[in-house]
This record gives sequence, structure tokens and C-alpha cells, in this order.
Amino acid sequence: MRYSPRRSPRPSPRGPALLSAAVALTAVAACSNGSPAGPGPSSPAGTTTTTTAAKPSPTPTPSPTPTRTYPLSSAPRTVPAVRSHEPARGPGWKPAATAGVVLGADSAGLADEGRLIARELGLRYRGEAAAGPGDVELALGGKGAPESYALTVKDGRVRITGPDEAGVFYGTRTLKQSVRSAGTMPEGTVADRPAKPQRGLNVDIARKHFTAAWLEDRIREMGDLKLNQLGLHFSDDQGFRIESESHPEVVSERHLTKAEVRRILALAASRHVTVVPEIDSPGHLGAVIAAHPDLQLVSATGRTPRGAVDVSDPDSARIVDDLLREYAELFPGAYWHLGADEYVALMAKDPEASYPQLARAAREAYGPSGRVQDLATDWLNDRAATVRPTGKTLKAWNDGFFAGGVVSAAKDIEVEYWTGKEYGARPPLPYLREGRRLVNLNDEYLYYVLGEPNQFTYPTGRRIYEQWTPLVVRGTTPVPARYDAQILGARFAVWCDLANAQTQDQVAAGIRLPLAALSQKVWDPREPGPSWSEFRALATKVRD
Repeated sequence: MRYSPRRSPRPSPRGPALLSAAVALTAVAACSNGSPAGPGPSSPAGTTTTTTAAKPSPTPTPSPTPTRTYPLSSAPRTVPAVRSHEPARGPGWKPAATAGVVLGADSAGLADEGRLIARELGLRYRGEAAAGPGDVELALGGKGAPESYALTVKDGRVRITGPDEAGVFYGTRTLKQSVRSAGTMPEGTVADRPAKPQRGLNVDIARKHFTAAWLEDRIREMGDLKLNQLGLHFSDDQGFRIESESHPEVVSERHLTKAEVRRILALAASRHVTVVPEIDSPGHLGAVIAAHPDLQLVSATGRTPRGAVDVSDPDSARIVDDLLREYAELFPGAYWHLGADEYVALMAKDPEASYPQLARAAREAYGPSGRVQDLATDWLNDRAATVRPTGKTLKAWNDGFFAGGVVSAAKDIEVEYWTGKEYGARPPLPYLREGRRLVNLNDEYLYYVLGEPNQFTYPTGRRIYEQWTPLVVRGTTPVPARYDAQILGARFAVWCDLANAQTQDQVAAGIRLPLAALSQKVWDPREPGPSWSEFRALATKVRD
């Protein structure tokens, strides 16, 4: 603390003024001793003593109250870090008992965000009202990229604005984390926005049942980390985990009810998380085949590869389309994942020889050049056509796209790139050169596979934080930076190959730091400033 005291001016007696002051003091002293103003016993007889009237002393100028000065503020400490902070001098902002959360004009749509941050910080929520001392004001407006926001601390108040509700929500996450990490929100202005539009977590709830409460906790965690996508892989060989009216026979005993799913979706919407559902086909359909064994693909030698339906059988398409229509209505989000990975027929060295019935169907449909991969690509396009009328953006795994065939995958399907290790796989560059948009789920860094089978090891937050970027799509080598705009983002993926290897609580603990590291790398494209140990400590401090 620094002070700037001023000296009080004092009179400077000069010449006769000095004598007058002395006389006045003598008179005052005499009066105070009880001496009369006229002749006294010590005065000569017949003489009169004349006393000069005392002049009042000048009133001293009061010293001003010392003024506290503040150093320039530092950026708030949050996960992910804010992109920009303009420092200022001031005390910053702390929650106070008299403070509240208010909404600006024409911002009633922010009521959910306002109530949430008020509850989290112990403030009153007052709705649309003028901001008072110590208040937090949320408002829609201004120009900016989607999900961007500005947060200003000035004159003891906080104002958060953004062009959309998601941006304002992320501003409240910055405020919450700063108060949690430092007890205050520093003076100045934050200008913030994400580097990538798709940022999230993928969970395999098909092989392992996760409770609705567990998924809701992940959504809350994701919201605080400014992650905006939750992928739900809910159909696979080991289970089908959401209630169905169209085909109840395929549903596993342990599953989510539609009421639970709607509750999950409502919470996700309030935290600006989009749920991306996935029914994987034509592979990974073991739960459907268990109820409909006639759909099973059979090889020339009589082998029945697990989870693979016969794509030349119209009944296979009929049942899958029934399910797609049912769940496209349940999930209102903007995305749908069609799967398309690891179709066993195409993992054979000679698919046409191994599955002659498929080879025959391909030639009948596409002429002498038709191959099994064309049948599989046509399957993908047909499933896309089933979902496309809903307006959802379509996704498929990278090994569902094939080069050099008679049939090509629809151009509007986003590539979800996870590996380049399987037979016949293509590295990322051919997809990018075709102009396709891609989401990064690099299995080298972003795959948390329960039990660590097939040489998978649990990924660490440190490795993601220090080595990975969205440009590192396959392995450890980044693609050229010129393709950055085509890489839409990334998701961290939990796969439950060995479902009993961890409890759901162990999974939550194991993915906590990797999720935090991912959030940093998809929000801010710069090299992180803090060391890993500093980041880890902060990530632990700001979490609920």
C-alpha cells in the first residue's frame, strides 16, 4: 500500500504580526490566571494598561485521506486459460452478501445462466434489473465469433456480454473459476473465444453401463471446461443401452430409460453441451444380431464375424433405419454419428473371395467393377439419407471411407479420425486434400480404453498438454498447418473393451486431467504458458 500525504499549511509570522501574537498570548495568559483587564495591584497608580485584542489562529487545512493505489491486474487463472486480458488498476471483484446477478435489456434468455452463477457464488438472482454496486450483469449483444464473450470488471461490478448464450455462459465459467482459484475476479477486461468449434468427450455406454447421474456429472465438468460435445456410443456387440419402442427386443437389461435420456439432454442444453448419439453400423451390431440372428454376415467358410450384418440383406437396413428414425427424434442436437468403422468384411485381405455373396451383390448393383467396399459405402450413404432430413450434421469414422471405388461417401459427412492402424486405412492427408472436414480423436493421445488391450495405454493429461495439438491427427506427427481450418476440433474418448477393468468412478478420476488438458488445447491455439505441474495444480483447484 502506498500513501500520498500532504503537509498542512502553517502561518509564517513576520514583523508586527509576531508582536501582536505575543501580546495576544500575554493577554490570554493573564485572563487565564484571573487578572483583571483594567489596572491591577502591580500597575502604577493612575496608569492604565492597554491590551491588544488577540487575532484568531488560521484554521489548518485538513490532511486528505490517503488514497490506495493498485498495481496493474493480472489475467484470471482458469482452465482453459483466457485468450486475452486487458489489465487495469483496481481492487477487482469479490462476491458480497449484498450483491446479485442481473440481466441486461433484451437478455431474458440468459435466465438459466444467471440463476446458475448466482447459486454457485452465493448471490441473489434478480432477473432483468439495473445493475447496482457489486452486481454481476449478464447481457446479450455485440459482435463476435460464436461462443465468444467479453468480461469487464470496473467500479466494483462485473459485466459479461456475448453474441450468443453459450458465450455468456463461458464468461460465467471464467468468473466462477477465477473466484475459486484466487477469491477474486481481477480488474480489467477479458476477451475470449474458442479456437475450435467442436470440443468434447466421447463415452462408450454400450459395452459398459454408465448411470444417468454419472453422465450428468460429466456434463457439469465439461461445461466448466468450456467443452461442448458429448458423444454417446450406445449400440455395440456387448449391449444396446437406451430404451426403444420400435425394437425393444434389442435393448440390454441394464440401460437408460428415455426419461433419463431427456433429463440428461435438459442438463446438457443448460450447459451448452450438444449430445452426439451414435448407432454404429454395419459393424458393431452384435446386440441387434442377438435378437435377429438372420441378419448375421457369414463368410465363405461359414465363419460368422461378431457384430457384422449382411449389407446385401434389405432386412438389415430396415431394422437399422427404424432405430435411426426413433432416436433422431429423441436427440434434438445438431449432429448424428453413423459409425461405419471396422466392418469385418472389409478387414479381410480379399473381401470378394471371403464373402462371395457380397461380391455378387456389388457386381449386380455397380457392374463388373463393383466391389464389397462399394456396398459398404452405399450402406453409409443410405443411412445418411435416413437421418439427413432431420437437418443434423452427419459423422462417420475414418475407416468407413474408402478410395478408388465406384461409390464415394457423401461429401457432407464429417470424418471422425481415430486411427491409421487398421487394414487398408488411409492417413489423414487424403481426407483433407479432398476438402473433407475432420474431427480429431487420435487414438495415440485421446483413447482411454478400459483394461488397456491391444497395446493401448491410458493417456495422461501431461502428454496431451505437452505434446498434442489438434493438428496431430494420427500418431505423433502433425499435419501441415494449412489444414487447420478443416480440423473442426477434438474429443477425448472412453472405450470399454474390458468393461470391468474399472468402475465408473475410477473412469471419472482417470479422465479428469486428460479432459482438462484437452480443453486447454482446443480453446487456445498458443503454446501453454504454465508448466504441467502448475497447470495440474490449477486444474485441481478450480474443479468442483
